[in-house]
Amino acid sequence: MTDTQVTWLTQEAHDRLKSELDALIANRPVIAAEINARREEGDLKENGGYHAAREEQGQQEARIRQLQELLRTAQVGTAPTSSDTAAPGMVITVSYDEDPDDSETMLLGSREEGAHGDLQVISPNSPLGAAILGARVGETREYQLPNGGSMKVTLTKAEPFTD
Repeated sequence: MTDTQVTWLTQEAHDRLKSELDALIANRPVIAAEINARREEGDLKENGGYHAAREEQGQQEARIRQLQELLRTAQVGTAPTSSDTAAPGMVITVSYDEDPDDSETMLLGSREEGAHGDLQVISPNSPLGAAILGARVGETREYQLPNGGSMKVTLTKAEPFTD
């Protein structure tokens, strides 16, 4: 990781993720005790419970590191104030060149943010999010599709997110 990506989060999402992190850290001794109990059952090569507990510990530690990094780089509750440029914390509306009458509205932010009613959350690191990031209303950008093709999208509206 060479450059740090700032992640925009609402205060509610930040608090929820912080609670999850605290719970995972508090659960470390429980997992360690489970591993020790399984280790005492005998032969580790054929001890499925031991290997499952070690796997759970690995997944938990990975999530702890992910949450710590996310919260370290989070910009909490300060949505952008400009209403004409796509940036994290903005509710954006885009139309696709294939069907300009069909538009889609979404929150440009972290997927950890979670859904806000019917509002889809799109990451600035996703192909669409990266393409539209920094675009001004009326600007058309192109991004790569998973099948190798490309699609053009136009930013039609951008306004700060409000709860």
